[in-house]
Amino acid sequence: MSDNTFETMQNFDEYIIQGEPSQKEKAQIWQTAIGLQDVDGLKVSDYLIETAKENIEGKITIAEVKYRVDNYYKQSENRQTIENRIDEADKVSANIAEILSEKTFSFSPAEILAIHRRLFTGVETMHVKTGKYRDYNITKSEWALDGKTVFYASADNISATLDYDFKEEKNFNYKGLSKRETVEHIVKFISGLWQIHAFGEGNTRTIAVFTIKYLRTFGFEVENDMFAQHSWYFRNAIGKSKL
Repeated sequence: MSDNTFETMQNFDEYIIQGEPSQKEKAQIWQTAIGLQDVDGLKVSDYLIETAKENIEGKITIAEVKYRVDNYYKQSENRQTIENRIDEADKVSANIAEILSEKTFSFSPAEILAIHRRLFTGVETMHVKTGKYRDYNITKSEWALDGKTVFYASADNISATLDYDFKEEKNFNYKGLSKRETVEHIVKFISGLWQIHAFGEGNTRTIAVFTIKYLRTFGFEVENDMFAQHSWYFRNAIGKSKL
């Protein structure tokens, strides 16, 4: 986590330590949403921080946060920040906060598609079809794997591979497993989803949001530290555990 991200997280610590239960929950969600931008080296604006605080304090809704952020970047004097993808960080953070505030969840590839679409629709700097699988093959050199080249799923096989992984996970019997064994199996499943790399951009943030919501279905209270303050390590961990 960069020093800048650490300073950003401090903006919400007071709500977590001293705030009412609803404020604590919202502050943790915002820390997670903002911290996840670090996986792509993105930083949010001071404007987003102050607007998020108003949401935590109950002055405005998430919908109003998104409306304000959208309007903020429509103003010409703020459009230069698009070059640094600050608008992307702000908008995606607000979208993540909205999704994590909801209690709904569907265990299916359609859920991943829906999360990706909701996270990145309207982000001008993303040259990617939101909520649609990539239609080209990609490889990347991963720092976490000592620079080794990672070959992700073929574009032609993304849908079938996701369907297979979800079917296998759905049929897996967790009965009798310890909490540790349960988590270890979930990690393998999540790592498999990540390596498919179904989208041209935004895979890690999409899978992270899906992971949080999936873990909630097991009754796990997901600590926000991993995603809020160490999102880069989360990305590297799921890459290493699969390969």
